[in-house]
Amino acid sequence: GGALAALGTSVWIAVLTVALSLAVAIPAGYALARLKLRWRGLILLAFLLPQAVPNLPIYVNIARVFYEVGLAGTVTGVVLVHASHGLGLAVWIASAAFAAVDPSMEEAARNLGASPLDTFRTITLPLAAPGLMASAIFVFLESLDEFTGTYFVGVPDVTTLPLLMFNASMGGNYQIASITALLLLVPSIGFMLVVERFLKANVLAMVGR
Repeated sequence: GGALAALGTSVWIAVLTVALSLAVAIPAGYALARLKLRWRGLILLAFLLPQAVPNLPIYVNIARVFYEVGLAGTVTGVVLVHASHGLGLAVWIASAAFAAVDPSMEEAARNLGASPLDTFRTITLPLAAPGLMASAIFVFLESLDEFTGTYFVGVPDVTTLPLLMFNASMGGNYQIASITALLLLVPSIGFMLVVERFLKANVLAMVGR
């Protein structure tokens, strides 16, 4: 029961994290792919900086702030931490997905009288969908496996699978720890098969261009 409840919490948090990350990554990725921005490389690099910085001191400070504003021990607080962690990767992959879409197809739609929004919705978004799907999958898996941020922000009210596995291991309950580890493995393997099946190589080739 505890493992299934933690799985449900983990999946719900991961889904919300994906939704929040994509809400930011889609417009940001499109802007970085299409607009001739100065310092584009530096902006992309800035999104990856959180991955390079030691997370522990950051999480300690976030936990203190969240406690003061009432977000400690809430699903919302955990989602915000997970999204801040997964956003860099989401923006990079979204930017690559949009860069892989031929701008001449957008121009053709505009010449036929489509509005910018219609062009984006009917041409750009569907063509970028495989890359955006990959972005969503990576953020989902990152959220599912995230331990440190969840520990500092979610305890004691939000129990995800990694937290359950940690607590079970510390308590010597290796049967629960093993079941939890298996539950974490299943979506990872499943999603990686989906990525291999649907993600086109040219999208990955565009990363960082």
